[in-house]
Amino acid sequence: MTKANVLSTIISSGLVAVIRASDSEAARRIAEACAIGGVGALELTFTVPGAHRVIEDLTKTLNGSILIGAGTVLDSETARIAILSGAQFVVSPCLNADTARLSNRYHVPYMPGAGTVREVVEALELGSDIVKAFPGETLGPDFIKAVKGPLPHAQLMPTGGVSIENVGKWIKAGAVAVGVGGNLTAGAKVGNFTQITELARQFAAAIKEARSQ
Repeated sequence: MTKANVLSTIISSGLVAVIRASDSEAARRIAEACAIGGVGALELTFTVPGAHRVIEDLTKTLNGSILIGAGTVLDSETARIAILSGAQFVVSPCLNADTARLSNRYHVPYMPGAGTVREVVEALELGSDIVKAFPGETLGPDFIKAVKGPLPHAQLMPTGGVSIENVGKWIKAGAVAVGVGGNLTAGAKVGNFTQITELARQFAAAIKEARSQ
């Protein structure tokens, strides 16, 4: 899949599931539940033990039914491992210039975290098509609206603090997509993967409704 196709899929879906798990089996089951629920993309964080092997496995087992990306990528070395393992996009909590250049070299979308206008601009200058507004719970939807004033071309994806109750506010503020972690995947802690699937459907419906308004 080309970089343009990956970006288009993320924006069209509007929902990226952030997977943090204690082991690879839990990560796999969360991923499958999200795929069934219609999530467009998965961000498998490198805090998961053996993350690159999980990415390899998910790429094979889910067979193109959902985008597989790598999260919590702190440096270019980790980015290269992720990409060679099959990651279709790379997400970081903050901007790292070497990671941006490495991702551009492989023509893979790089979405670094940013919490100020300066950081958003720096990410754009290094080729980031989507910038992660992070941490979302601290910034709030008004941050998106404020940044879009001077930077209407900036495509922002908040991560952290996004819930069923406020996802519509983020979308209406101008977010092109949202990254959702615990507020989507918490059911995994008690083995309730059906809940994850249902929540995924609710998020998708809420995003669609907000966009229609």
